[in-house]
Amino acid sequence: MTVARALPTPEAHDLIDLTRELVAKEIAPRAAADEASGRFPREVFATLGAAGLLGLPYPEEYGGAAQPQEVYLQVVEELAAGWLTVGLGTSVHTLSCFPVAAFGSDQQREELLPAMVGGGLLGAYCLSEPQSGSDAAALTTRAQPGPDGYTVDGVKAWITHGGVADFYLLMARTGAAGPRGISAFHVPAGLDGLSFGPPEHKMGMRSSPTAQVRFDGVRLPSDALVGADGEGFRIAMAALDGGRLGIAACAVGVAQAALDAALAYARERQQFGTRIVDFQGISFMLADMATQIAAARALYLEAARLRDAGRPYGTQAAMAKLFATDMCMKVTTDAVQVLGGYGYVEDFPVERYMREAKVLQIVEGTNQIQRLVIGRALAKG
Repeated sequence: MTVARALPTPEAHDLIDLTRELVAKEIAPRAAADEASGRFPREVFATLGAAGLLGLPYPEEYGGAAQPQEVYLQVVEELAAGWLTVGLGTSVHTLSCFPVAAFGSDQQREELLPAMVGGGLLGAYCLSEPQSGSDAAALTTRAQPGPDGYTVDGVKAWITHGGVADFYLLMARTGAAGPRGISAFHVPAGLDGLSFGPPEHKMGMRSSPTAQVRFDGVRLPSDALVGADGEGFRIAMAALDGGRLGIAACAVGVAQAALDAALAYARERQQFGTRIVDFQGISFMLADMATQIAAARALYLEAARLRDAGRPYGTQAAMAKLFATDMCMKVTTDAVQVLGGYGYVEDFPVERYMREAKVLQIVEGTNQIQRLVIGRALAKG
């Protein structure tokens, strides 16, 4: 069903209408086949870029659309409802642009941002490592300072768009152990010494490449540093606060798609001479699914409005990511149950939604980390 959205401007309504049109014509029809074959839809991101949907929250002077987070995230939700690979890919790209937009120098913003947010380039965010996931401050990839720049050695893991991105936002160690020794860098693809592992074989999101990114003596100029030396961990955490809202929006989109599929099936399927939607057991499941989706949507939008108002929103972002992704896992599981045996086969999309939902509880901070963030905020008062 079409979600009724309260949007702040006529332009925002036009953006949602444009997104829905692209999803219906260009994105959703190919999702199942491309996921089955593991094909990365690079041309879809080119289409989104040409439509102005890859730089929505960034300033118009750099090629963005200057849209509030409240609008941008609802576009992400619509994209994820059509195909999570595209919705999450848009969120990751936006996350990868954030450090240059928020912490970069005037020269970096002028030289780099137009191509990044204008949709001509696709980004990736390099924080996690094989032995450094939730404990991000323990990363070991090193950017060794020299007289004319930096030399980078190390391995990043679980990188969305690894091997297909046009640029990488890299967190690397330039100083001592701990968070204060980490700096952020803008790394264009194609540099000598930059290579990639084979794509991971995943439960879901098979069209979205996830791979190691390997740095073997990669040389970066001094102006590749984003922000101040030693400021990288703060930049990374600020980026992740926004990225968690993107994941929450993706979770709501996938859950909405699962509810729509379950509801359509339940209205058509008859047992004992009655539509199964009219059985109380099924109708109560659907009612709970719809309520949980609405609650998760309200939670991420409230966090987005706090961010748009310039107020602290990190705890609310953690809450939104936690609640929305746990909700998505439950809703997609229930959608499979509503379809019964048909829910377990690839003829219907709900089995794919259930496989995709699981990763949302893991990426951009596991839900255990979200609980840690929320608990620490409560303890501080």
